[in-house]
Amino acid sequence: MKMSRTTNPVLRNIIVDLAKKTHEVGSPIWRDLAERLARSKSRRAEVNVSRIARYTRKGDIVAVPGKVLGAGRIAHPVTVAAFAFSEKARQKITAAGGRCLTLKELMQEVPEGSNIKIME
Repeated sequence: MKMSRTTNPVLRNIIVDLAKKTHEVGSPIWRDLAERLARSKSRRAEVNVSRIARYTRKGDIVAVPGKVLGAGRIAHPVTVAAFAFSEKARQKITAAGGRCLTLKELMQEVPEGSNIKIME
């Protein structure tokens, strides 16, 4: 995997951790997320809460290789893991009974990577 030229040490550490997790558990989802995060900033995902609401059901787990933005509404609880959240997005997801996690927290909670939807 080609490492991005990002100077953000937090992002670099997450990419490395995701790649390591792929080798530990053999699940391709972590490598896919690492590759998507390694893209240039302009190509990284920005997902609105409305899109998460539209394509998920109660109890789903979503991974966003980028930032979650606060446009739209969500009425059902979901677990969302992302590199970053806007404050409005975090408020709306938690108000609906959902959870906002970092990608590292998601790796710890669901190490095998099953039943996770990637949204871009």
